Formats: sequence, structure tokens, C-alpha cells
Amino acid sequence: MGPAEVTDELLALSRRLPASLRLGTSSWTFPGWAGIVYDRAASQTVLARHGLAAYAHHPLLRTVGVDRGYYRPVPLADLRAYADAVPEDFRFLVKADRLLTSPTDPGDGTFRGLNACFLDPTYAIEEVIGPLVEGLGAKAGPLVFQFEPISPGLVGGREAFAARLHGFLDALPPGPAYAVELRTPALLTDAYARALESTRTSHCFTIHPAMASLQEQLRVIRHIEQPVLVVRWMLHAGLRYEAARERYEPFDRIVDEDNESLNRLTVAVLDALIAERDAFVIANNKAEGSAPLSILRLAERLARWGSEPEPTPDSP
Repeated sequence: MGPAEVTDELLALSRRLPASLRLGTSSWTFPGWAGIVYDRAASQTVLARHGLAAYAHHPLLRTVGVDRGYYRPVPLADLRAYADAVPEDFRFLVKADRLLTSPTDPGDGTFRGLNACFLDPTYAIEEVIGPLVEGLGAKAGPLVFQFEPISPGLVGGREAFAARLHGFLDALPPGPAYAVELRTPALLTDAYARALESTRTSHCFTIHPAMASLQEQLRVIRHIEQPVLVVRWMLHAGLRYEAARERYEPFDRIVDEDNESLNRLTVAVLDALIAERDAFVIANNKAEGSAPLSILRLAERLARWGSEPEPTPDSP
């Protein structure tokens, strides 16, 4: 299998975007992307094994999310194979093992047992960061620590969470860019922002109904001062993942345009680029119906607004 045909218009659009901006999707294993990313229909299994090189040939897709790392660390051999499949300027955004971000044991069916690996820097260094750096080398992009919804009381309260997070991040070695993604609005505090700032860690801005709005995240976190701007455009408002999957499969078209998120995201990215920050934006199929087409919409908006004065989130 190979990449879908690249039109002159798509190439011209890609050349209008700066090299410091990397756009991509959550994974690459979707058969419905035939004709959009791939030149033919293929099974999910075939795409998992052979689709990455074709995906990386798309001129707008210069990064990809490796979500499987959230469930267990990606084996070193797989990381090396990923790196070998893509060009030198491609970067991977990898989710860290959820053992690092769940205060209760995610392997316990009741989710009530304590998790000894929660925010354990030794486990992070040995099982996640070491293999990531060795396997991906210079092609490693941000490593994202995603926290699922947590009751603040389960981690000792909001201030205690921020303090413990600071200690964890401060103990990590330099190397890959680190980012933290929250799914609990109550944990988005000034103390959390200070913990990230003092450890040179990025906040991963997420567009997801479980989290505070993108507007609120941008109010608390100064995105133009982030070491790297990291955004994950995940899920359309009012939907759960299962409902979104049923509504949007096979992910071959935009079903529900989310222009409000698109406009706010465009402004945030342009702000970061003007401030000379690198930017990573990952889109999910469940944001609008088709992640690569959402990325295309964002690229077109960035190229248009980037040549016009003072865009606003409410611009058409």
C-alpha cells in the first residue's frame, strides 16, 4: 500500500506552514482514510504494520500520536521500527503509561487498589523515558502524561496534587519535551501552572468535554510561554467516545464541524508561532468525524489567518 495522491494544492498549502508547526492525528490505523491518507482500502491490522510510512508521506502530517503507550510502554523494537518508517523531520507524540498517572491501580477491575507507580520518577525513567529516547532518538516529540478524571480528594486535594506533580517532573531527566494533560477541571489551578512553569513542562491543551473549555485553559496557562505548545483536539462536545465512534465511522468525512474550537485553536497556534514556539497539534476522528480532514481545515485556517491581521476566535 502507499500514500494517497498528493495534489498541487495540498503541497502549496503545506509550504505555507512553518517548519516549527507539526500537525497530525491520533494513530494512523483507520481503513476509512483510503483516498485521504492512503491510496487503497486496507485492514486495521495491515495499516498498523505498514501504514505509517504512507501516513508520513502526507505533506500536512508531520507528527502522529502513539496512544497505545497509555496502556503499556511501547516495546523498544516497535519504537525503532516506527523511527525507521518516517522521514528525519517527523516527530512522534507518545502517551506515557497510565501507571504513572492513575492514583489507583488501573489493572484492578474495581479501580480501588492503590497504585505504587503513581508519579514514580524511577518507573518513568526506566520503563518509559529510557526506551523512548533509545528507540525514537531525535524523532521523539512530546511525552504526554495524561491524567484521567480524578477526584481531588483522592490525591490529597488540589494543592497536594500540584506539589506532588512538581516533585515528579523535577526528577525527570532532560531529553524529550514533557507535557501534562488533565481531564479534571478542578486541578487546573495556579499552583498547577506554577509546577509546570518551574519544571519547564508544557500543559497539553485538550479539547474534550471532560475538561475545562479551551478558553479557560488558555486563561490559566500562558500558552505563548510554554516550552512547546501541545494541543490534542479529542472529542466533540456533548458526545461520549462510544457514541462519537458510532456516529462518525468510518471516519471518512467531516460530520459535525466544530468551528468554535477550530477558531480558538487557530489563534492559539498563531500566537505560539509568533512567539517562536514549536507547536504540536493532534486531532482525533471523534472531534469532527475525520481527523486528517480536521487537520486540513486547521491548516487552511492557519494559512489564511496567518496572512491576515489580528484574527479573533469569533472570525468566520
